[in-house]
Amino acid sequence: MNATTAARGRHIPWLFVAGFAIVFAVNGTMIGVAVGSFSGLYTPKPRDRGLHFNEVIAAQQARDALGWRVEPTWRPGSDDLEIAVFDRTGQPLAGAQVAVALVRPAEKGAVVGVAMEAVEIGRHAGHVALPARGNWDVDISVERGGQRFAQTRRMFLR
Repeated sequence: MNATTAARGRHIPWLFVAGFAIVFAVNGTMIGVAVGSFSGLYTPKPRDRGLHFNEVIAAQQARDALGWRVEPTWRPGSDDLEIAVFDRTGQPLAGAQVAVALVRPAEKGAVVGVAMEAVEIGRHAGHVALPARGNWDVDISVERGGQRFAQTRRMFLR
């Protein structure tokens, strides 16, 4: 090996060092963004929630025994949310009160309540002013004559 060949190869180890430095910098940036953008979603009091698991299952079984069904529909042009409620036989459910709350599944933040009004038997509608578009959990609660039905649907609202 002569002096020219040795001089040309001296930068090769530094290229490895620079390559690893770039990888570490990108990884550090990604970790910083991930930790900084964590919404803090967690299950509050997981032990208590676990202790009440049987009650949750019983409530779900009572809901299923009613046989009610809800069908939410989002109207993007008007920002209107419509909820159709049906009984066990598929007929519109008369005399029901419907409450709706929208929650972002990936963000810890305020719940957006929707004032629902009955527009006809078994159909309720409300206007929603969304702070952001995207995935939302639509928490629907229906009550009639002391019976309660609750269901959550994930919808992409744009």
